[in-house]
Amino acid sequence: MTYYVPALLAITTVLTIFALSDSDRLSQHRETQRAKASEQLADVISRLETNVHGNVNLVHGLVAAVAADPHMSQPRFAAVAERIFAVPSQLRNVAGAPDFVVRLIYPQEPNKASLGLDYMATPSQRETAVQAVARRLVMITGPVDLVQGGQGLIARYPVFSLSSNRFWGLVSAVIDLNRLYWDSNVNSPSQTLDIAISRRPTPREGDVFFGRPELFSEDSVTAAIDLGYDSWYLAAVPKGGWSSEPSDMSRFRFLAALVAFFIVAPLVWAGLLMQQRHRSHLLLREREERLEVLSRRLQLALEASKIGVWEYHPETDNLLWDSHMCDLYGQAHDQNQGSFQDWAARLHPDDLIDAQATFRRSIDQRLPYLKDFRIILPSGEIRHIRAHGAVEEAPDGTVRVVGANWDVTEDIAMQVELRTARAKAEEQNRELRTTRRILEHQSLHDALTGLPNRRFLDQFMVTADTSDLSQKLAFIHIDLDHFKHVNDTLGHGTGDEVLKAATARLREIVGPEEVVSRIGGDEFVIVTCGPDPADRAQEVALQIVAMLARPIEIEGQECRIGCSAGIACQTMAGETPQQLLMNADIALYEAKKKGRNRVEIFSDDLRAVTIQTKQTADELLRALEGDAFVPFFQPQFDAQTLAISGVEALARWEHAERGILTPDKFLEVAEGLGRVAEIDALILEKSLFQMTRWGAHGIEIPKLSVNISAQRLKDPKLLGMLGALPTDGYTVAFELLESISFEDQEEYLKAAIRLLKERGVQVEIDDFGSGHASIVSLLELAPHRLKIDRKLVAPIDVSESQRRLVASIIEIGRSLGIGIVAEGVETMTHAEILREMGCQTLQGYAFARPMSSADLMAFAEDWQSRYPATKTLASLRRA
Repeated sequence: MTYYVPALLAITTVLTIFALSDSDRLSQHRETQRAKASEQLADVISRLETNVHGNVNLVHGLVAAVAADPHMSQPRFAAVAERIFAVPSQLRNVAGAPDFVVRLIYPQEPNKASLGLDYMATPSQRETAVQAVARRLVMITGPVDLVQGGQGLIARYPVFSLSSNRFWGLVSAVIDLNRLYWDSNVNSPSQTLDIAISRRPTPREGDVFFGRPELFSEDSVTAAIDLGYDSWYLAAVPKGGWSSEPSDMSRFRFLAALVAFFIVAPLVWAGLLMQQRHRSHLLLREREERLEVLSRRLQLALEASKIGVWEYHPETDNLLWDSHMCDLYGQAHDQNQGSFQDWAARLHPDDLIDAQATFRRSIDQRLPYLKDFRIILPSGEIRHIRAHGAVEEAPDGTVRVVGANWDVTEDIAMQVELRTARAKAEEQNRELRTTRRILEHQSLHDALTGLPNRRFLDQFMVTADTSDLSQKLAFIHIDLDHFKHVNDTLGHGTGDEVLKAATARLREIVGPEEVVSRIGGDEFVIVTCGPDPADRAQEVALQIVAMLARPIEIEGQECRIGCSAGIACQTMAGETPQQLLMNADIALYEAKKKGRNRVEIFSDDLRAVTIQTKQTADELLRALEGDAFVPFFQPQFDAQTLAISGVEALARWEHAERGILTPDKFLEVAEGLGRVAEIDALILEKSLFQMTRWGAHGIEIPKLSVNISAQRLKDPKLLGMLGALPTDGYTVAFELLESISFEDQEEYLKAAIRLLKERGVQVEIDDFGSGHASIVSLLELAPHRLKIDRKLVAPIDVSESQRRLVASIIEIGRSLGIGIVAEGVETMTHAEILREMGCQTLQGYAFARPMSSADLMAFAEDWQSRYPATKTLASLRRA
């Protein structure tokens, strides 16, 4: 680096001088531009002042004439003004205003509109007119917008009579502003400056009346004109902006750079030569040191690796070994000379012939010598040797072979171990591949039946091609009937055997090209295809239904299950397998709904029903959010006194379009959504509120009966909610369907009913006689009341056997201390028969239909006033 110090100093000095010169030249150029622009602007100002004052002075003659003749007529005024206008100027018109009212004007024709103008009555004219009189000076204002069009300056001259020195009025002269600009070189084509004029040195909005307002915020030259009453402020920049540098700046810089180059180049060249000489010297010394290091490293490497070096001369059969070669072959270091036969004598007999032949061939053909062989040491140890050698031929034709030997016994042993390990790893990989195939098969097949599983079916549906209408798909969704009953009664082991037997029967029916899979506990899906697979799918489904309807024998035990099937067939290209499976599931649901052990085919009607169900489900969810479920109430009556003994709360949906909907329109959908418990909770809460409201109005109803679902009984929050709701002054009863009460006798149901009773809630069995209740289960449940199903009540007036059946139920209830409620009482005959049988409570259309809370309030008031509790059924019939 020191070799470049002179050159660097020279470069620094030259660059500094160059930068200073460049900066000074640019500064001079900027000052020159501004000076020139200031001279041009001063010229414009001079012209403006000359032209303005020239126009003002021209009008002084007219003012003197008016002062001498205060009663000057219009023709006389026009004659004097005409002589003034004969002189070149920027005057546009003049006007005489005795007592501030314009009476005289020139030119007269284009300015008639100004006659009669009162300066004192015109706010825009008054101030300057008063100022001119007060100062007795000419006042120049503007620019102003002229009535005649365009802009101008207005010079106002106060006139005093020469004879009496009394104030006569004003003479006003209008200077055409555009002509003034043009004649003063403000906007003429020859002007090279961009000029702006303002009323203030720092303009506000509206102050700039000529040019661009931006000029006052740019780096412009400025000047001012004093017009007497007003002052103008001018700002100017050259058109196109300030030039950043002079036109000859590039030539100046080029010459400066050329001079710098001729100064610096010789110094740099001298530095380069000196550096090259020093670098060559360092490189030579570095190579010597590197050679010495490599020699030492080679010696250390030979010693560390125990590589032996040898040299053989074929003409003399002289073999030379170094000390490492002696160590490798197990002989003393002083025995480092020998012959070819001495080396061959140490070779293993199995490698002797091949090693000798390879060595001779390398010498004869002048090829590199490369060979692995074994040697036997004097101790009997066998070593693996790797030999490398090169054949060198001198210019005189003599040949020598120089090479090296090293011990590779450990490498050979390691290779043997690696080969053994690789063989073992390959064997393990084969086992892993076999295991993976087994696991893949197991992941795609059911372990119990061996059938493809749901995952297999999902993969099949993803890869299936539905674009080829010559191979349409048909899905059969099968569900075993009563399989849960088998598991519950005979155990899961028997259930598994039933599944295996059912699978065997399916395999008998399904063809080899058809797919049968088990996708759930007792659900199977069969896929068939063809140009028109509907007939085949129906044939398979019917055979399966028929075959599974036959009993299955498991260890001497007959099991009957049966099945239901739903079919969905592809009808158009691109219809997805996923959609077909959904359609088959819809058809299966329809088969179950129609009584099981049957086949249903998906159709557009089923699709419409599904869509309607989905729409109803969406509307139901919105209705729950919008609080659209309300209770309707049907009164219950004491069979003896006909007093209102209670009301049953019934859920109704206030649909925005379909009106009031009964549970048969939405209950099934609500059960599918799992929202029945939520509806039950809403109806209970609102019914309790209405009971409190009725009580506040003096309507006492002893009991409220509310239907409750199995979902609601499972709700752990039910009891907490009951404790928080007001139930003072009346009894709350929960009506349980007989199917809920007795078909699913689970522990949760027993515990829930027990806790309800502890909280003071009564239990009623609804629709009694339509389920499977037994006397034992009634004793276990111990309900407060039984509600006889309306289907049993309806025929009692025409059927003696039906009447005896109802009488038996009433007698059973009475014997067990359980109250009896008869619903579906359609006529007064029904009511009288039931009363005679001993039924305690009546409910039905014979007395009242379900009604809203407001209607029930009016009904109860009317009923209690017309039929007090002392009335009897017979008196009611007579009434």
